[in-house]
Amino acid sequence: MSIIWVVIIRSIISFFALLLLVRLMGKQQMAELTFFDYIVGITIGSIASNLSVTVNQNTVATLTGMAIWTILPILLAYVSLHSVWVRKIVEGEGTVVIENGKILEQNLARLRLPIDDLLSQLRAKGIFNISDVEFALFETSGNLSIQIKSQKRPITPSDLNLTTTYEGLPTNLIEDGVVLIDALRSLNLSKAWLEHQLEKVNIKDPTQISLAQLDTTGNLYVDLQGDNPYYTINTKGS
Repeated sequence: MSIIWVVIIRSIISFFALLLLVRLMGKQQMAELTFFDYIVGITIGSIASNLSVTVNQNTVATLTGMAIWTILPILLAYVSLHSVWVRKIVEGEGTVVIENGKILEQNLARLRLPIDDLLSQLRAKGIFNISDVEFALFETSGNLSIQIKSQKRPITPSDLNLTTTYEGLPTNLIEDGVVLIDALRSLNLSKAWLEHQLEKVNIKDPTQISLAQLDTTGNLYVDLQGDNPYYTINTKGS
């Protein structure tokens, strides 16, 4: 057999084996990616790539190695769920870097994190004044979690004892000029009702619409394709 065909077959095997193993590891591997998870992912990918192009490598032995590198993190994650001690060893703990507006330089040094990087991450979250921060800590995933001082937080309706109405997710009714009949049915609406709403702004052809979205308050957002304007239609009572 030609070496090209060998590489093709082994690449297909490694691709689907990697897909299966990633599915077994679950979404947590990406949702809460720690440095250890990152290394494990690189290692499994490296083994898969070797299986693909290293034609003198035993296929079964390589697949076994990939399986072991997948099973061990799964078992470790299961044990971590039932043991705080193991979880701290495997994942570590968050590190406080700002407390009551004061930068904790010793903790930054432990993380080997320059102050410039800390300031950059704060700015990315819209915070330019460190004195506004009550607490800031680096999670084990590398994300920076911030608690703003209470007197610096934006006012919410609950602060003013105001009642609010429910706001759910909007429903897409038209995407790229295609009317989504199932979405209309889920809201007990008809295509005729949608056409009636569009006629209010002189839109007769749904194919001209990039997106039409109905929110829970009864407003229909319609964005026309190209440089054409968008409309917000009040559908209540009609």
